[in-house]
Amino acid sequence: MSQDPWIQNYDATCRLAQEIAENIHERNRQQRTGGNTAKINMTLRASLQKLKQNITQLRETLIRASSQRRIIQSEADRRQSLLDSLVTKERQLLATFKGEISEAEPARTTLMSSGGGQGGVVNPWLVDETEETRGLNFGEIKQQQQQIIEAQDAGLDALAAVISRQKQMGQEIGNELDEQNEIIDDITNLVDKTDGRIRSETRRVKLVETKSASCGMMVVIVLLLIAIIMVAVWPTS
Repeated sequence: MSQDPWIQNYDATCRLAQEIAENIHERNRQQRTGGNTAKINMTLRASLQKLKQNITQLRETLIRASSQRRIIQSEADRRQSLLDSLVTKERQLLATFKGEISEAEPARTTLMSSGGGQGGVVNPWLVDETEETRGLNFGEIKQQQQQIIEAQDAGLDALAAVISRQKQMGQEIGNELDEQNEIIDDITNLVDKTDGRIRSETRRVKLVETKSASCGMMVVIVLLLIAIIMVAVWPTS
């Protein structure tokens, strides 16, 4: 499994910082013995400039990787911590080169020490590793990151499924409400039609009642006329 390019560049930058520390120590030794330090000073200036450029490139690459979510947040924080320590070391080396601070023997010894790791060089800035990654090589760290990303993707898929079901339920509820509204509209129309019929029948009943009353009066009048006529023509004894 190939190593992460950012880690590769970081290790190369650490080795460059170690070389600069060694050259500063050698430059100071030559100064104490009266040697010519012009050549080594020129080399140190170029190396310090290269160190600054490398740190800038590391920072930009880390920002892009973090913003594009190519690495998890915990790994981005870990790398930022390593980068901050590297920036501090770069400033210390620059100040030591300019003579603003004295060379720290313990720090120089740490930078120059050798041991396990790539190229037999110990990276002095890997002391801030998290418990999750301590003791793991880069391949194992990358595999761990991949597993975490897969777990996060699975969680996002489950969340997306829940949201999809809720959306479907919302659509079904909306459709049911539409159907209920249509039923209510039909009932309203039926009530309106029934009310209209009732009103029409009521008017007809009233008209019949009026006609019936008129007919009753006519019958009474006719009967009275008949009675009068009969009395008039009926012979008296």
